[in-house]
Amino acid sequence: MRLLVTGGAGYIGAHFVDQAIERGYSDIVVVDDLSTGMQERLPASVVFEKVDLSGADGVDQLTSLLTEYSIDAVVHFAAKKVVGDSVQQPEYYYRNNVMGTLNLLTAMRFSGTPRFLFSSSAAVYGEPDESVVFEDTPCNPINPYGETKRISELAIANATRAWGLNAVALRYFNVAGAKNALLADTTTTNLMPAIRDRLSNNSSLAVFGDDYETPDGTCVRDYVHVLDLVDAHLVSLEAMERASEGRFDVYNVGTGRGSSVLEVITCFREKAAVDLEYQIVERRAGDPGALTADVHKIYSELSWRARLDLGDIVQSVVEYPPNPYSQSSG
Repeated sequence: MRLLVTGGAGYIGAHFVDQAIERGYSDIVVVDDLSTGMQERLPASVVFEKVDLSGADGVDQLTSLLTEYSIDAVVHFAAKKVVGDSVQQPEYYYRNNVMGTLNLLTAMRFSGTPRFLFSSSAAVYGEPDESVVFEDTPCNPINPYGETKRISELAIANATRAWGLNAVALRYFNVAGAKNALLADTTTTNLMPAIRDRLSNNSSLAVFGDDYETPDGTCVRDYVHVLDLVDAHLVSLEAMERASEGRFDVYNVGTGRGSSVLEVITCFREKAAVDLEYQIVERRAGDPGALTADVHKIYSELSWRARLDLGDIVQSVVEYPPNPYSQSSG
């Protein structure tokens, strides 16, 4: 199967490319604008094209690439993903995330590319009433980032009905970990890379609230290792080869187990053998107390489940800090 991977120079995308090659995918074209990704993450065997998916000539460029390389499936990671930034710059996020997806879908229709694997997010659920969410839990995103992912899902669903696209959307929960230092997440906006950053400069970590209705009062989240996440993509690609035309499936991707902020801190203290300091500060607006994935659907339909646990994730974050030259991540 010949693949076009958008955002393939980013944190998750580059892990996917690495593992796809190990699984025998030899024909891979990576499209990235390098606004946050790093081309150094990609092996020389991969075709690389610098393209702004949301640009005025995005459709023409993408149609040309899909046709030239006879692409069988698109794996779409490219998106801006910092929730706080999306609140401050909603227009920018809508242009990049939604327009990028629409241009890609249009190019796929023009070129006859039949399969689409979409990187979605648990952010589409917003603040659900229950701590465990299912794929049919109502989607009520509470920030522009989550809205862009939900709108993209709706556009994909309509494409499957309109012209027979075969698609899967994977709703990620909290992705962390790394295979090696080159592929490591260089951001510090999520909990685990934030802790890694505090370890490197011996500063205190801010814990947002300790009065939630959880066992220790801190927020509980479902953390999934990036290598497990990538495996879910590869399993989904295999399933799409067997699926009928015009099918759209949505799956949660997590472990089905939650870990609190304090549990994560304790795990880092054990793995890094340091006394990581933290301070309790006020809650952040919009943070649900607990959010974990129900993963029965992806297991029952695709026989996929996470193999790595919290300890494995933390160990990889400690063992593989990003390379010193790395300044950004996608």
